[in-house]
Amino acid sequence: MRRITLSITILGSCALAVSANAARTESLSFKPQTVFQKRASETNSEPPNSHFVFKDQNGQTVSAPIVEQYQKDRIVYPMAKIDPRLDPKLSRAATIADERAHAHSKSRCWHYVKEALLASGAVTSYPKSSLAKEAGEELVRDFGFKKLPIRDPYAAPIGSVLVYFKGNRRPGHVEIRTRTGFVSDFRSKSACKSALIGVYAKK
Repeated sequence: MRRITLSITILGSCALAVSANAARTESLSFKPQTVFQKRASETNSEPPNSHFVFKDQNGQTVSAPIVEQYQKDRIVYPMAKIDPRLDPKLSRAATIADERAHAHSKSRCWHYVKEALLASGAVTSYPKSSLAKEAGEELVRDFGFKKLPIRDPYAAPIGSVLVYFKGNRRPGHVEIRTRTGFVSDFRSKSACKSALIGVYAKK
């Protein structure tokens, strides 16, 4: 009887030791959840790190969405307006140029603007200058255009001609202001980033 009792006591001690080790191992392997992980597990609708959680000056918990990507499509460009004092043929030129334009540049901006101005009747003959940066001078000299007191391309009225300088050894750039953007041999919602020589139109 004594041997059996002793064996049971030894086995019981081993079992307690094993249980204690298991409990210790479990406690060591436990890792607390972060605020984001806990939030995601509670809602099951948002991925971790979707919100930044903090406490404001009043001690209240506040969260704000984390923006990870810049979305260019969300930029809102100002719409152009029609200036009733200008020749309505300029608006027609903007429409013609937009209908004929490509999605990307063909390096023929001044040629396409010339064609649109001629087709609309805004000019009586095909302009002769070859460089885009010379467009403004010729339009003023030979076709009755005026340089408008505008330095912001987005403030240019519909149908006005914008001329840019890109360097002494480069031909420059020219485009027509449309209601939603700018057009030459291609259309764009944003204006050319080169130096603006001037904005030209006629009454």
